[in-house]
Amino acid sequence: MRTFLSGCLFSALLAFSLAACHTGGRSDPPAAVNDSTRFTTIEWLDSSYRNFGTINEGQKLDVSFRFRNTGTTPLVIGRVQPSCGCTVAEQPKEPIAPGAEGQIRATFNSEGRPGVNHKTLFVTSNTKGKQTWSLMFSVVVDKKS
Repeated sequence: MRTFLSGCLFSALLAFSLAACHTGGRSDPPAAVNDSTRFTTIEWLDSSYRNFGTINEGQKLDVSFRFRNTGTTPLVIGRVQPSCGCTVAEQPKEPIAPGAEGQIRATFNSEGRPGVNHKTLFVTSNTKGKQTWSLMFSVVVDKKS
């Protein structure tokens, strides 16, 4: 009986751990991000810092940062990590061909976040020179009346 309960507890913890770790995307950057023979270059078409002015508390703000692969090998966005849980990021699922464009998208939920908000998206890619980029945005959230 004790073995059966231990096994059930282990299975439940394993299932919970897997569900809690699921982020909807890759948890670890693919091997291409660290393989220097596959490095490429990137050009950010939008500023890496954007100010979105003022929104009302409770409103969701969609942001995007466009880029172009200026290198000769496919650009792999291995991971996009927001600086906090109030922002959910999306990343391209497929490599971006040389010369092609892509974008990093995110949604900021302003509920419970009145005042000035500065948020960062940390982007990991297979780019020469540096593999981690910081994309930042700010927004002022007007408190609900």
